[in-house]
Amino acid sequence: MKEFTIGPNDAGQRLDRWLAKAVPLLPAALAQKYIRLKRVKVNGRGSKRDARLEQGDVLQLYVNDEFFETPTPDNAFLRVERPQLDILYEDGHLLLLNKRPGMVVHPDGREQINTLITHIQAYLYQKREWSPRWESSFAPALCNRIDRNTGGIVIAAKTAEALRVMNQKIRDRELQKLYLCVIHGEMSPRAGQLKGYILKDEGRAQVQVFGHPVPGGKTAVTVYRTLAARSGLSLVECDLITGRTHQIRAQFAAAGHPLLGDGKYGRERDGKHFDRRFQALYSYKLKFQFTTDAGCLEHLNGREWAVEDVDFVREYFPEG
Repeated sequence: MKEFTIGPNDAGQRLDRWLAKAVPLLPAALAQKYIRLKRVKVNGRGSKRDARLEQGDVLQLYVNDEFFETPTPDNAFLRVERPQLDILYEDGHLLLLNKRPGMVVHPDGREQINTLITHIQAYLYQKREWSPRWESSFAPALCNRIDRNTGGIVIAAKTAEALRVMNQKIRDRELQKLYLCVIHGEMSPRAGQLKGYILKDEGRAQVQVFGHPVPGGKTAVTVYRTLAARSGLSLVECDLITGRTHQIRAQFAAAGHPLLGDGKYGRERDGKHFDRRFQALYSYKLKFQFTTDAGCLEHLNGREWAVEDVDFVREYFPEG
């Protein structure tokens, strides 16, 4: 409990507006709830949210200490009252989540609060499974990332041991991530391999694909197979042998078949008949194929998860 005495500069304010300034990390809806539950008292009694404060009023706030901290990216999760997560699987060490297109996984210059990791931290904090006050060095962390405008399965570690094991499994390619995408045209052959060299242009946040080695370029290999084709579009499944930035998008564009809705690597005329906000790309299936000891994650070996409902499959290939 923290106690405040209203001075001349705060007199005349509504209780809820004063509370928003005094406890900036407390979500507005939660603040209203605390007022209703009388966890915010004025002169020892409950009060209404629109009550006007007077000089000399004594307020007692029965609010967790962390809400009084200075707002930073590290405690942004406190602003999330209702975490929005599509959880495919959860145990004591791991979360598998279906990230929807449009959500960024980590805070950036455009978004600090509505991010996947912030919602994960809020979820675990509200379940009382994690608090930054309990841990001196570990916070829930993502084991893989997906671009803002791409959807798919993201792995989140709830413990330091799970993070260590999963990072090692990803490095050693002991799990398989399969993607679905919709491309313009049809690949020839319908199944095969795209191989090239990707060079990242940091200034443009874009990559280039070359058919021969180039200084600074990294080998990129994508195995693909066409699942269906209709109306000038193809539904393709991809297995990333390497995991380079924008690999699928750049390689299919370089092959003359950019992804539907890809404003960065596609051509405007390719998508003029379609109205899509995001590129048609989804990391839809995850398989655990451990060949070495997995410690706390050994129970996952041999299991797989898939996102059953991918919007662009439903829209453009309803027959499957």
